[in-house]
Amino acid sequence: MKVGLLECDHVREELLQIGGDYNQMFPSLFSKVAPDWEFEFYDVCNNIFPGSANACDVYICTGSKSSVYDDEPWIARLKEFVREIQHSGKAYVGVCFGHQMLGEALGGKVRKSEVGWCVGVHHFETIKFQNWMMPARSSFDLLMMCQDQVVELPEGAVLLAETSDCPFAMFQVGDNMLGIQAHPEFPKAYDQALMELRVERIGNAKVDLGIASLELPTHEIIVAEWIKNFVTL
Repeated sequence: MKVGLLECDHVREELLQIGGDYNQMFPSLFSKVAPDWEFEFYDVCNNIFPGSANACDVYICTGSKSSVYDDEPWIARLKEFVREIQHSGKAYVGVCFGHQMLGEALGGKVRKSEVGWCVGVHHFETIKFQNWMMPARSSFDLLMMCQDQVVELPEGAVLLAETSDCPFAMFQVGDNMLGIQAHPEFPKAYDQALMELRVERIGNAKVDLGIASLELPTHEIIVAEWIKNFVTL
């Protein structure tokens, strides 16, 4: 399975020692459930794109400090490429910014959330169970680090999970397009480092709660298994 990682940002240099860049975090996560996956890396935030959607079997679109509604040439180009992936029938999985990109590219709406930042461990409730969501869980916990959210789903989207602060936390469009607002690839230490760097923007109280929540268990391996199933079933 050839997996194209669409890199929409890069880890700050002083934080690379925690878990590497995104081109290390994602392969590290999926090596635990899909060790045969072969990753190709596309630095799309620096305008390096696949030649066509047929270049890979699966695409994973990363998080970003940018917003999907920013007026940047690479973001406009990425929206077009997401639509190309949809029409090609290749699989797409969007994480955080990539989740929002899926919503925006296919006609949904994204904006800053009224609840502010979502950080630390959040509790997801499964709204609709799909056959690829095995092992089955009625709820799961994952790390989050976002201010933007999908606030209106694209036409034909199926809502799969929600959190108390993020109503459209996981959805799919058709059989090949999946978005999840969380960060299953993040090490907890990296989520904490980002909170500490952004405390003036996030707020002290929310950062304190977010860091305290890191004591809770998370289910990134189960969600990685779901993603593997989604792109292969």
